[in-house]
Amino acid sequence: MTQTDQYFSSGLELANFAVIPDILQQAWTAISELYKETSQNEGPSSSVKLKIYEPPNCTLIAFFTWPANSKDCVQGNEGGDFVTSSALKGYFPHLNFLCTKSNPKFSVNKPALELFTSIFDVLPKSVMANSKPLIITGNSLGGSVASLFTLSLLEKINFTNTKRPLCITFGSPLIGDEGLQEAISNYPTWNSCFLHVVSDQDPVPRVLINGYQPFGTFLLCSKLGCSCFEDPRTILELLKATYSGSPGNQDPNPVFDVYGTFVKDINRKVICKDNTMLPEGTTQPLRACITKQIVATGLMQPEQQQRQNVDVNIIITETEKREKLSPKREALDPTKWLNDIKVYMAYLEQYKKLSKDDGIGYYDRYKFERMTTTYMDLEKYKKSLTIYWKDMVDQAEKRPQTIGAFLRTRMLFGGTNYRRMIEPLDIANYYNKGLSDYINNGRSEHYKKLEQWLKETEKPSSSSGPNDLKKQNVKSILTEDSCFWAQVEEALILCESLTGRESSVMNKESSKKKRKASAMDEESSKKKLVEFENYVYGLLKNYAVSSEIFLPKSSFMKWWGEYREIMGTSYSSSLTNFLKNDNNYEAYAKGSLVF
Repeated sequence: MTQTDQYFSSGLELANFAVIPDILQQAWTAISELYKETSQNEGPSSSVKLKIYEPPNCTLIAFFTWPANSKDCVQGNEGGDFVTSSALKGYFPHLNFLCTKSNPKFSVNKPALELFTSIFDVLPKSVMANSKPLIITGNSLGGSVASLFTLSLLEKINFTNTKRPLCITFGSPLIGDEGLQEAISNYPTWNSCFLHVVSDQDPVPRVLINGYQPFGTFLLCSKLGCSCFEDPRTILELLKATYSGSPGNQDPNPVFDVYGTFVKDINRKVICKDNTMLPEGTTQPLRACITKQIVATGLMQPEQQQRQNVDVNIIITETEKREKLSPKREALDPTKWLNDIKVYMAYLEQYKKLSKDDGIGYYDRYKFERMTTTYMDLEKYKKSLTIYWKDMVDQAEKRPQTIGAFLRTRMLFGGTNYRRMIEPLDIANYYNKGLSDYINNGRSEHYKKLEQWLKETEKPSSSSGPNDLKKQNVKSILTEDSCFWAQVEEALILCESLTGRESSVMNKESSKKKRKASAMDEESSKKKLVEFENYVYGLLKNYAVSSEIFLPKSSFMKWWGEYREIMGTSYSSSLTNFLKNDNNYEAYAKGSLVF
């Protein structure tokens, strides 16, 4: 398997996972047994049959419906009708969690939903408590029921300590609109729970095309092999183009056995054919990979192209364009990512320590000492950390409420440390450009979200002051308000505006109105500086600000020098009284100062 193959179809891993341990064989065996039981006891019917199996390696829940009845059901007068998520809220709320702020609505196929709700009360509700992997499978409309049942379980799954369920469908029609597809595809862990096996001879998966959208991985199979696809537009095109059955004879019942043959032979077939079957002149790696996949679906055969009246080169070209425009789906190793994040944060901690030893503090060192090797390395790690946490926040926002809340809680500690360490550096960059009012005009949304989530989880303190642990750790803490340095920069701007007016002499005659306006501006600026004083003193009282602010080269100490000149020696306040005594700095750093 080449790197390009992996780039084009990450669903290949899911298909191989299902094939290698014979999970696909077990799933089909369960459906076949249900078929035999139903045919012996009842004969064809429009209902869905359910049975739970307990092989040694997994728990398997199978749903069976007669293929011909499934096709008739979805082709009937109301077969393609949708039930909207707003209508579902009134009588079946178990899928409401799929609605999010960014994707507030979706629709589900009516016949599939009716079958699902008809047996919902008898479905096992505690299957995820089992330590064994859970496989949910079904054929035709039974596959639709299997998909809906799997979806209903996803809300309450803790993916950090529970094995995700795997839903395998055989010849299942599409079940939802673009809203449902978005709700699932936006959450890669959910999308990877679905593997849909579709034969080129089966009409049922192709009945509902208009207005419907696929999700999950599709394993399209023919007598030549099989291929995996994940892009919804490519899947829709291929579902239309790869049907090899006779248009006049679309009886799906004989196709049932085709899946049995396919599953039996799959280990002897190739998922994604090799290059020996490629047309001459196919040399570009991505196009070769796509062509290789199309070959395995049977679409490259001349009789198939004539039957469906399709130009396979157009399909290949359009698929290639979409792949080039889409972000690369790299297979991320979560453990490696977490290890990298720890390494990057450790580098920042070391940078902070060395800066403090130099008497400048890491905020001011970053702001003023640039174009060094250390700075370049820091920028690289800072960028990687920001990409990671922006993505984490984005995923938490997109996911449904229960999952999103769990994720926000889980990542809160790391996200808070990241915000308190990295945001001051973004603030330094912002004010180095000569800009102002970072909090309102320059702050990234992911910082706002991380701060908001922390506030939502914080419990009101029962004590009026800091605890002993905060005092002991004040030397090493990160300032709790990650916008502290933005407040300092704004205070410096206010001081500069005041000293600028006081030191300059007007060359032109000024009117009373202008002098009055200047006095009002001065009064407003001093009022804001007093507010800044109270803000800083409040942080100090709670040991919520790093002792680095008292370092000689600190921007905060620069502000203090300018502010002392503006206010004069006679001015007195809690903060100025504190700052006038140098001994307080060391006492604060030791955690021994009592306010």
